Amino acid sequence: MRTLALRLIALGVFAAILWAVQTVNWLTGYGLNRAFGLIPRHAAGLDGIVGMPFLHASFAHLTSNTPPLLVMGALLAATATRALIAVNAIILGAGGLLVWIFGSTAIHIGASGLVFGWFGFLVARGFVDRSPVTLGAALTVGLLYGAMIWGVLPGREGVSWEAHLFGALAGAAAAFFLRTHVHAPRLRDVDRW
Repeated sequence: MRTLALRLIALGVFAAILWAVQTVNWLTGYGLNRAFGLIPRHAAGLDGIVGMPFLHASFAHLTSNTPPLLVMGALLAATATRALIAVNAIILGAGGLLVWIFGSTAIHIGASGLVFGWFGFLVARGFVDRSPVTLGAALTVGLLYGAMIWGVLPGREGVSWEAHLFGALAGAAAAFFLRTHVHAPRLRDVDRW
């Protein structure tokens, strides 16, 4: 229970950091977006792989990302195992790199790539792990946010559908590659050493 509390506190701190960065960004005329946003196929835009989730185009943009970030982040915190850091590294690293390679010419910003990565991970892990907990998390995410899957398709001007698509794919890949299981190892599994 203590681990879950620490993870939820970390999630709250992360959300607070996003709002603090947005406030600074707004006060500086969104100069942070130009300095640290992901710019495809430009060496100067590579730092955007890490910077992109912290930057937003407006308070409305961040407001739309915050609820799913908190809900899916809480589900991830409640069901994650020791692979939590690796899951996020794959989502940010692989998803961001794919946007950098294949993304449209623009400055890509926003936490939605991470949100879509968590969506992809939680749903795919439900099918990979098939425990009641992970299936329940996948069902919850599917019911609450299933319609957001349409965000991986091009359509709206100014929306990085590439970050959505590659984030979701990276999250699903993390579920398959890391094989994180929620349930504790059974005693007989431990005794096989």
